Amino acid sequence: MPAKAPNPVDKHVGSRVRMRRIMMGMSQEKLGEGLGLTFQQIQKYEKGTNRIGASRLQQICDILRIPVSFLFEGVPGGTINADGVIEPASPAYVADFLATTEGLALIRAFTSIPNIKLRRAIVDMVELIGEPEDGDQNGQGEADRC
Repeated sequence: MPAKAPNPVDKHVGSRVRMRRIMMGMSQEKLGEGLGLTFQQIQKYEKGTNRIGASRLQQICDILRIPVSFLFEGVPGGTINADGVIEPASPAYVADFLATTEGLALIRAFTSIPNIKLRRAIVDMVELIGEPEDGDQNGQGEADRC
């Protein structure tokens, strides 16, 4: 029998745990120690293959110094704000990017740039690099075709 796919909400919460853990420079082993778990269990939580119970969720948030709501920001299907209005979820690629070591490093470095005009110029440059050239539908420029 094939394994059941993880619930999208469990995957999202797990990826947010991973993102915050990496932001703090904490290893899976260290988080596991704080919870009395193995790093393998933390891996399963972060992948969404194992659900995180309510009390464990609170423990994780205490260790990671975040409110529980942080883990549900951008959850698939949107979130309900304080006015009771459903706000659409962030695109999945944003959460996926932020859950990577490179994504977090880029965000940290970018937000540490104090000059707003320089940050805007960097965004403009990256957008230019990411644009496909005329007639190039798959995003590969001349140099990439060799």
